[in-house]
Amino acid sequence: MDERTERINHAARYLKSCIGPELPTIGIVLGSGLGNLAEEIEEPVVIPYRDVPEFPMSTAVGHKGNFIYGKLGGKKIIAMQGRLHFYEGYPMELVTLGIRVMKLLGIEFLFVSNAAGGTNIEYHVGDLVIIKDHINMMPNPLIGPNLADFGPRFPDMTCAYDLELQELAEKLGIQMGINLKKGVYFGSTGPTYETPAEIRFFREVGADLVGMSTIPEVIVARHCGIRVFGMSVVTNEANSRNVPKNLNDGDDVVKQAGIAATRMSELFRRMIEAL
Repeated sequence: MDERTERINHAARYLKSCIGPELPTIGIVLGSGLGNLAEEIEEPVVIPYRDVPEFPMSTAVGHKGNFIYGKLGGKKIIAMQGRLHFYEGYPMELVTLGIRVMKLLGIEFLFVSNAAGGTNIEYHVGDLVIIKDHINMMPNPLIGPNLADFGPRFPDMTCAYDLELQELAEKLGIQMGINLKKGVYFGSTGPTYETPAEIRFFREVGADLVGMSTIPEVIVARHCGIRVFGMSVVTNEANSRNVPKNLNDGDDVVKQAGIAATRMSELFRRMIEAL
């Protein structure tokens, strides 16, 4: 057996032993400052990453590093309270390990969230943005021998972000009185924030948002046949001018994400309830 598959199976077996026979159908990945959604999970079983065999630790600010199994919106779910990033020094195999592990646990839907810079000049701090597509400038996590047990060598990415889930989010957003936006997410490796020239370039190629995560997870989820919904919280208006007042600050990103997390949490709960 492929060593990568053994690693995935080992972690999945441990998680199954912790959560019992009723497996989740929905997975959630919570990004910077957005881990508070975990507090909405009923009957939670908290499993720290450090306890899961083969699983790395999250070192990013605002990422607690737990799997949380329980109930949300009347459905059994498993959430990753914090993700792994390529900039932390982990290979893409480990950055996306949690997605394949959740696949073995039985998830059919994946909800991903992140804190992002708004490159679109119409975006402002606190806006919730449905991710409709992405531009990937990180190493593709499927590089290397294909894990055929999970998916095909060349997975299609035409509708990486599920169109029906986007439509559902828009419908519920109207009911909740939330002015949701839709945009294209540009993924770079980080960990440096983008230069003003890079921001101007990203705008020129069609990006509305910029961040350092999410896309590897989405690619692996689609490779596995999992339906994906993605949402960004705009936590800073990206710097397109070389002036000090536009300096980016990681602690402020987490703070702004936390403020917006309540609305996003309620939207996710209602979407899950409707599935």
